[in-house]
Amino acid sequence: MSVRAKIVGAGYGGVGAIEILLRHPHVEIVAVVDRSGEGPVAKMWPHLEGFCDLSFTKPDSPDADKEIDCDVVLFCTPDRVGQREAPAEVAKGRRVIDFSGDFRSPDENAYADYARRLGLEEKHLAPELLGRSVYGLPELHREAIKTADVVANPGCFAVGCILGLAPAVREKLILIDAAHIICDAKSGISGAGKKPQPRFHYPEAYENTYAYRLAGHQHALEIETQLGLVAGSGLKVTFTPQVVPMARGILSTLYAPLAAGVGQARVLEVFRDAYADEPFVRVHGPSDSDICRGTAAVRGSNRCNLTVACDERTGTFRVVATIDNLMKGQAGSAIQNLNVMFGLPETAGLDGPGSHP
Repeated sequence: MSVRAKIVGAGYGGVGAIEILLRHPHVEIVAVVDRSGEGPVAKMWPHLEGFCDLSFTKPDSPDADKEIDCDVVLFCTPDRVGQREAPAEVAKGRRVIDFSGDFRSPDENAYADYARRLGLEEKHLAPELLGRSVYGLPELHREAIKTADVVANPGCFAVGCILGLAPAVREKLILIDAAHIICDAKSGISGAGKKPQPRFHYPEAYENTYAYRLAGHQHALEIETQLGLVAGSGLKVTFTPQVVPMARGILSTLYAPLAAGVGQARVLEVFRDAYADEPFVRVHGPSDSDICRGTAAVRGSNRCNLTVACDERTGTFRVVATIDNLMKGQAGSAIQNLNVMFGLPETAGLDGPGSHP
């Protein structure tokens, strides 16, 4: 089977999708669209010279208006682009994977809350697609993703937090009746995207670590929504996002009070059972090599490493989750979703070991 893909957007998400799909045995990139300019892809991303001979087209150029025969559109774009353009793509029978927060909310009210946190227009431009979209975390929603018209790629911070907490919430290993769950998450600078910003300028970022959006980060909403679905009831998390001076990677340390009678052995058993058949999640105990807890171990891969290391002395559940924010936190998850949507091997294009150092 060959799937024809159109990629919209030339940021880190777009180039990440191109890199993966160039080695994908079942997907052909048929078009790349970006508003920043026309010309060869390799001119913008020189490392693709000799590998990708496509040229970008602008959304408003005559070439972009020509009918492109494709099966799936990846919107590797900022908020509100997908919700503006996805309805037309879906109407043509194409399936959509959106990288932004446009379709992660279950309804218009939830989207308005999300938009307020980012200072965006609160009215959703395609509310009819919210009910047809599926949250794109296959480890939770694989069956629904198979038939979805629109898949909302998860936020980078949310991936590790959800995977690191879902089994504990599902099996009631932790207390969730109050705001007991703490997500302490640290991301590399690439999580802010390609667009230059003063605080991500090298002299500002070098040897500097800081927390941000403490009044309410948008990814906290999807963590709470998805874990609430697992729990069967609403829950809250205390989420602290931080930026650290490295290019890529996210390390999330997750805490919660252990339920009565639950200890390290039980938690580790539950996590290993929960992810035994998941190709991209690896579960480690506290005695494993410390490299399991490092972001370097997942760099360039679609893996999520989970280190289960509860503190029985204080009765505290603790899991350390590491991902590459540009892979399992972005483009890798998107291609994993694409594989599920089209019945392809889930690891196709994603089965490499990553890179080191």
